[in-house]
Amino acid sequence: MSFPRYPSYKDSGVEWLGEVPGHWEVLALKKSFQIVGGSTPKSDTESFWDGDILWATPSDLSKRESVYMKDTQRKISAAGLASCGTTLVPAASIILSTRAPIGSLAIAEVEMCTNQGCKSLIPSKGASTEYFAHLLSISSTELNIRGKGTTFLELSGDELGAFKIPVPPPQEQTQIAAFLDRETAKIDGLVAEQRRLMDLLREKRQAVISHAVTQGLNPDAPMKPSGIEWLGDVPAHWDVGPLKRYWSVTDCKHITAEFVDEGIPLASIREVQSRWISLENAKCTTEYFYELLIEGGRQPQPGDLIFSRNATVGEVAQVNVEHPPFAMGQDVVLLRKQSQDYSSDYLQHVIRSPIIILQLANMMIGSTFKRINVEEIRSFVTPCPPPSEQVEIATFLEGEVGKFDTLTTEAQHAINLLQERRTALISAAVTGQIDVRVSNSYDFNSC
Repeated sequence: MSFPRYPSYKDSGVEWLGEVPGHWEVLALKKSFQIVGGSTPKSDTESFWDGDILWATPSDLSKRESVYMKDTQRKISAAGLASCGTTLVPAASIILSTRAPIGSLAIAEVEMCTNQGCKSLIPSKGASTEYFAHLLSISSTELNIRGKGTTFLELSGDELGAFKIPVPPPQEQTQIAAFLDRETAKIDGLVAEQRRLMDLLREKRQAVISHAVTQGLNPDAPMKPSGIEWLGDVPAHWDVGPLKRYWSVTDCKHITAEFVDEGIPLASIREVQSRWISLENAKCTTEYFYELLIEGGRQPQPGDLIFSRNATVGEVAQVNVEHPPFAMGQDVVLLRKQSQDYSSDYLQHVIRSPIIILQLANMMIGSTFKRINVEEIRSFVTPCPPPSEQVEIATFLEGEVGKFDTLTTEAQHAINLLQERRTALISAAVTGQIDVRVSNSYDFNSC
């Protein structure tokens, strides 16, 4: 359905707002809110911390599932509160991030204070917290424009207070907020359904890969114990052994290369996040350092795999014939097949399956940093079918995984579309482009 417009409009005098309903006001934010800053107690004074006073920071505001906030990651004591310039603000205040990223927000469900990366907006009498929260949620671009700073952007209290906003009559604020709460809840429900579908597709995708690389494609094949309790039985004609039996594992050169704007690409962790090595945004080095980095059989060849052993441990990508000459950067290792008949695609599926994921998790238990060493990689328990069967399994999985990936892409597209419409609906309602004072629900399933 389409929503009606208001009977009359006027120029708001604010470029990003355009026209607003004729009976609305356009006011500085400080006319509707008291703006309160925050602060941080001394971190080395233990008595200031771990009390029962909620203390919000920008990290509490990011990626929230609900706009309402009733807890924070850290808390301070009464002594901590008294020691610095932060202020307790009442429930129904809007907590707004004013340091990069500017614009994340939440509505305080209970009394709390903040650090200096946030401003608290205490509503004046008659102001609808929910209406203004919806308004500010679609205003992050405008707020960021008003931020200043060289090291990081920060929105000052004066700039925030001077920010011009549309202000409907109080009753209308409540009506708009109620409409948006209802309609955005429906959209959020549809988004949640798509995310559950994506989770299910991810689980089924992993199950198909895991079954193929441990059981093979022939359901009638004779089986034998693998000798590994968590792996169970494997086809009787398969081999099971450490990765180094089938693939050599060569660490990168631990030298710091010189970076240049134009030169020979380096493949590090961020270049191994997909099926194929991605060099488009890779750092580059000189010919001199390139020669050093490829010493000892380290020059990547088509069919080799580059494996991340630090930070995002377990990511793997393949070298193909179209790649220009490049070298390994830091925190990766080179996997090269011991027999040219082995399938690189098959091993990629093994590495991305629960077989290796489980081993990685066990190796990193108790580790402060996500990192594994070369010997641990060489010891990965790996099922090894005959080469021809590796190719068959890889071909089968390419088709099956492609189906799951297509469905996942479609679900993500649906989420993106719903989120765009959510933002557009909020923007239209809070700026008066549509009149929702008396409205029916919108059927988002028909979009």
